[in-house]
Amino acid sequence: MTIIMTGVAEFQRALDGLVAGASAASRQAVTSGGHLLEAQVKQVLTESHRTSNSGGRDSRGRFVKNQHFASPPGQPPALVTGTLRRSIRVTSATPKGATGWEISVGPTAIYGRIQELGGHTGAYNSYLPPRPYMAPALKRVIDDGSLAACYATAWRAAF
Repeated sequence: MTIIMTGVAEFQRALDGLVAGASAASRQAVTSGGHLLEAQVKQVLTESHRTSNSGGRDSRGRFVKNQHFASPPGQPPALVTGTLRRSIRVTSATPKGATGWEISVGPTAIYGRIQELGGHTGAYNSYLPPRPYMAPALKRVIDDGSLAACYATAWRAAF
């Protein structure tokens, strides 16, 4: 008995096209999700703006220029100069393994990590309590479904 199969090469090309489409869609989803997270982190850092309630005056009634207060521990850092917010960046998507893509979203400001996680500052052996801003932003984009929507949209378009 002889079995003749035709169309194998065409089938293989079709499968290769599906794999390439899925990879491109995944890259797009990862990139979109990263930019979505970047925007949400910047929003979280904007919401934490705190300034003096005394109209720019200290407890003795003297004018104080640029008076700012730290945010409470556990809350995002207070917006003072905007440097931390401006430093939030998204890297380009790079291949991860055979089928995945990877990006990084985070601050370039040197103090970004200690603000998020807390730790010893080295100044007079002082401790800065955590003031997370990345984790709350990530929780928001997961909970509201917008991160999952990035993937659904990209994969739906690919298939």
